Amino acid sequence: MNLIATTIPEVLLIEPKVFTDSRGFFLESWQQQRYATHGIPGPFVQDNLAASERGVLRGLHIQNPNAQGKLVQVIVGQVFDVAIDIRLGSPWFGKWVGVNLDDVNKRQFWVPPGFAHGYYVMSERAIFSYKCTELYYPQYEFSLRWDDPQIAIEWPFAGTPLLSTKDQTAVFLKDLDTKRLPIYVK
Repeated sequence: MNLIATTIPEVLLIEPKVFTDSRGFFLESWQQQRYATHGIPGPFVQDNLAASERGVLRGLHIQNPNAQGKLVQVIVGQVFDVAIDIRLGSPWFGKWVGVNLDDVNKRQFWVPPGFAHGYYVMSERAIFSYKCTELYYPQYEFSLRWDDPQIAIEWPFAGTPLLSTKDQTAVFLKDLDTKRLPIYVK
């Protein structure tokens, strides 16, 4: 596997080794010892799968307490995936990393605990998979606005995406109670 550095050191873009032949392809999407060596320790306790149509934006979600690390990948289609550091005291607080993930490049994206996460579907349909280091607790989840000017994500679209009711009522980072934010630990 090949790791690609991002502007936030803990956020990783992963290119797994892909073996192809006339039958198709094979890749290891998770191997505990190898990924732990590269800073993705697991354990993973929950796997999720989501299907969405073009123009859907899911996120920007975070859970705290019980912050989730997420190893994400696209099974079918293409998305623009984003991780935002919202750890109080982090030198990268409010900064984001965005990557294209699709079923052709087969890349994975490591979103560490303490980061808000979201993605925008660029293909007709996308099937999105993610492994989580913590169980989902809806009472601890909250959402940031996708168009927060303080974060200023450069989304690959114009206009307004298709959002869930929860994401339509998300808050700006400046309006969050700091008690809800995860704490940066060196």
